[in-house]
Amino acid sequence: MEADATWHRDTPVEELRFNFRSGRLCLAFVATVGERWRGNYERLREPADLTRWYREYGLLDEPVAVTPTGLDAARTLREAIYRVAHAVMAGRLAAAEDEATITAAAAAPALIPVLHKGIGQLTLPADGGEQAALSTVARDAIDLLTGTAAGRIRECASPECALLFVDTSRPGRRRWCSSAACGSKDRSAAYRRRQAGRGP
Repeated sequence: MEADATWHRDTPVEELRFNFRSGRLCLAFVATVGERWRGNYERLREPADLTRWYREYGLLDEPVAVTPTGLDAARTLREAIYRVAHAVMAGRLAAAEDEATITAAAAAPALIPVLHKGIGQLTLPADGGEQAALSTVARDAIDLLTGTAAGRIRECASPECALLFVDTSRPGRRRWCSSAACGSKDRSAAYRRRQAGRGP
C-alpha cells in the first residue's frame, strides 16, 4: 500500500471520514490519508471508498466503477501529488518519478464537461471512467503545482492536523486549514496554557 498507510480494524471511525477543507481537488485527494504525521490512516481501503470519495467531493453525480488496479493507481497518484506539493512548498525540484506519475495520469482523457439546464457539470466518458476521474485529479494537480497558486500551498499549523491547503486569504498568511476548526482548537489550547501559567 502506498505511503505505508495503515489499515487496522481498530482505526477510529472519525479517521475514515473524508476531509474536504483543502480548497483544491488534488489536495483533497491527498487528504484521503488521515493523520499522516501520526496514525497515517488509509481512507481508500477498497474500490468502493474511492467511488464514494468522488461522489462526496462533488466531482460527479454518477458513480465511478473503480477496480482494484485502479485503486492502486489512485494511491500511487495521490502520494506523488503529496510529495511534489511538499517539494514546491520547500522551493526545491520534485522527483522526476513523481512528476512522471502525475503526467502519465493526466495523459488519459479527462471527465467530460457538459452543460445541463444552465449548470456545468462533469460526466463520465463511454469508456475509461476511472482513468478519466484520475486524469481530472492529475490535471488539477499540474494546474495548481505550476500556476500562480503554487506559492499559496500551505500545511496546517495545527500539530494535530498538517493538512495541505491553498491559502486564499488576501494577505496570504493563513496558518490553519480552517479557522473555525483547527484555528479554534489551537486558540483554545493556547488560552488554557496561559491560564494554567498564571497559577492560583
